[in-house]
Order: sequence, then structure tokens, then C-alpha cells
Amino acid sequence: MAGTESEVGIDPRLLELLVCPLTKGPLRWDRARNELVSEQAGLAYPIRDGIPIMLVEEARPLGEDERIPEEVRRGDR
Repeated sequence: MAGTESEVGIDPRLLELLVCPLTKGPLRWDRARNELVSEQAGLAYPIRDGIPIMLVEEARPLGEDERIPEEVRRGDR
């Protein structure tokens, strides 16, 4: 059943409730990598078998090219 994990996605209601365990900030879902991304912490939490793994030690550090600049996130012009 390869590929079904990214097709299923994550329940939007769950995404509204989850926060980064390190910063308590919001998360965004990266559909392509099937991860929950904390821009504030610079970490991406994996989703395995449809379950978000919200452990800092399991998170992947974001590369500079993956980060959304803060002014873009805030909507500054």
C-alpha cells in the first residue's frame, strides 16, 4: 500500500488542535513529505501510518531552503 499515507493526509480538525511540542506554535502540513512543519522551531515532525509523531527527537531539522520567511508567514509586504 505504498503511497496511501500521503493520499490520506491528516484530519484538518486534528491539525487545528496540534501544536509544536517545543514552541507551542502552529504547524503546517507538508503534503509532499507527509510531515507537520513548525516554522518557529525549524523542525518537521513525521506522520507514520497516519499518526503524527510529535517527539522533538524524531523531528527532522528544516534546511534553509525549506523555511518560509517570517515576513511571508505574517503577511508583511
